[in-house]
Amino acid sequence: MGESAPRVWLIGGTGESAELARSLVALHLPCTVTVTTPSARGLYPVAATLRVWVGQLTAATLPAFLQQENVAAILDASHPFAVEISGLAIATAQTLQLPYLRFERSELQAAAAAPEVAFDSLDSLLNSAYLEGQRVLLTLGYRWLPAFQAWQTRSTLFARILPSVPALNGALAAGFTPDRLIALRPPVSEALERALWQQWQITCVVTKASGAAGGEAIKRQVAQSLGVPLVVLQRPPISYPQQTQSLAIALEFCRQLGVIAPLASEQIR
Repeated sequence: MGESAPRVWLIGGTGESAELARSLVALHLPCTVTVTTPSARGLYPVAATLRVWVGQLTAATLPAFLQQENVAAILDASHPFAVEISGLAIATAQTLQLPYLRFERSELQAAAAAPEVAFDSLDSLLNSAYLEGQRVLLTLGYRWLPAFQAWQTRSTLFARILPSVPALNGALAAGFTPDRLIALRPPVSEALERALWQQWQITCVVTKASGAAGGEAIKRQVAQSLGVPLVVLQRPPISYPQQTQSLAIALEFCRQLGVIAPLASEQIR
């Protein structure tokens, strides 16, 4: 590898990764965070020890990235549904014997009185008749919308997307008309969430089990108050070598620059 100081590769794009980055900067630990969009740069502080790399890493481009950044450890704080980059990072860590730690945001438990339906995958939802004839709000992100094209004639579909050109173009290409789209950047307040559901007379909302940071808690509150069923797609099963929900554990992992010391193993599984 290069002659620069060993660095932590922080897989970012989430609120948790921004918090981790700020803590790493405070500890003066060299870190390179990767994000997929230029707009995500704004999540992270400007500091001499922190680099933000924008783009899509693949199996072909990752080796050069690791060498250029002199990566000594991988801290994966990507979205729970970002299975491609997590899988790539895990495989690479095993091949190159790089220490890897998954920082996993907490899952929310359904309230007993909440009208909630869980599906273990998008396919299981689409292969069911649950959405038939309903006014459905999709809050999954624009990349998921093409899968619903066949449902445009079986239900009335609405979608919330990010305010970006790729998101809008993707939604339009998936068959959504402008009057059934709203572009909002999270976080979305409970009042706005409620008003949107009522304005469109939504009878069912589809979301991902993204945790509180993904707005799941607010959706559950609104679903319960309005009596609107919330369809929750469960997190994909990923076998992480080790993971934690503790900021302190993650920072100790980085402080060691991958030298696995006693890391309160009862908090890592």
